[in-house]
Amino acid sequence: MVRLKDIAKHARVSVMTVSKVMRDEPDISAATKARVRLLAQQMGYVPDSAAQSLRSRTSRFLGVIIPTITDPMFARILLAIEERAHELGYELILAHTLNQEDREAACIQRLLSRRVDGLFISPVYRLRPDAPIYQTLQTRGLPVVILGHGAPFCRAFANVETDDIQASYAATQHLLELGHKRIAYFCGPQAAPWAQERFEGYKRALREAGLEVEDRFVFQAGNTIEDGAKAALQFVNESTNATAIQAVNDLVAIGCANTFLDQGIKIPGQFSVMGFGNILTSEYFRVPLSTVRQPKFRLGVAAADTMFKLLHGERPQNKRLPAEIIVRQSTGAPAAA
Repeated sequence: MVRLKDIAKHARVSVMTVSKVMRDEPDISAATKARVRLLAQQMGYVPDSAAQSLRSRTSRFLGVIIPTITDPMFARILLAIEERAHELGYELILAHTLNQEDREAACIQRLLSRRVDGLFISPVYRLRPDAPIYQTLQTRGLPVVILGHGAPFCRAFANVETDDIQASYAATQHLLELGHKRIAYFCGPQAAPWAQERFEGYKRALREAGLEVEDRFVFQAGNTIEDGAKAALQFVNESTNATAIQAVNDLVAIGCANTFLDQGIKIPGQFSVMGFGNILTSEYFRVPLSTVRQPKFRLGVAAADTMFKLLHGERPQNKRLPAEIIVRQSTGAPAAA
């Protein structure tokens, strides 16, 4: 391993001079800096980040905790965070909770032991109003940005989120404008604020249209393709007279639509299907999916900007970004019309 004293010997300068060059101190001439840096590069010198961290008391690492990297929602969010972090000389350490509370606590503790300078967390939502691990974070004063909606247990931290109420309201309005009066809704996890907001947007649009929110049109799904398929089978078996299905996210919508198509049910000829999220698969699904485009990259940018304000001692406001409707082939006028 190449050390500073090896570079100093070849450059015929002191170790202190080489150290100052590496720290870009102002009392070293530009010519000396250029010569020493070129020699260090030629010799294959790699700075000791651990030693630098001890000197600066910062690690230049940021932790990112999400449910799973296979969730398509996080791909562009992570891309935006990583790009911004790279520009400012930070690296990311990624951890997965698999939506398990114990694993989430373990991930946070592990990243704290790595002395990360800040944490981005997509929380494991729970109905309880508090969570010990988040109280620990608050006590330590570490910069934390919540990727998603705030909840009682994590409301002390800055967050970035989509305006899910308005987006879901617009999705229901789209179906109403097509002529649908009986719109089923496939709900998400009950503890998740984003799922609650999307359901609220659906109900609000129906009420403003003078329609009742009927329990027979509401199905508990979840947030995966398998959950959507199960809810679709229940929907078919209960023989509701709904003409459209609005799903809590694209994965549930795809699971639902797959079940319909495999049974010979036409989309949108017999049922319209509406998703939420605009994941890549939705555009290239068997019947391209009408959905809500979440501003995933902009959420990542907003999260990164919020983090760097926290790192500089500022108190940024929470960010709530609008979404937009994307109309494709999976929605159309009801058959009776």
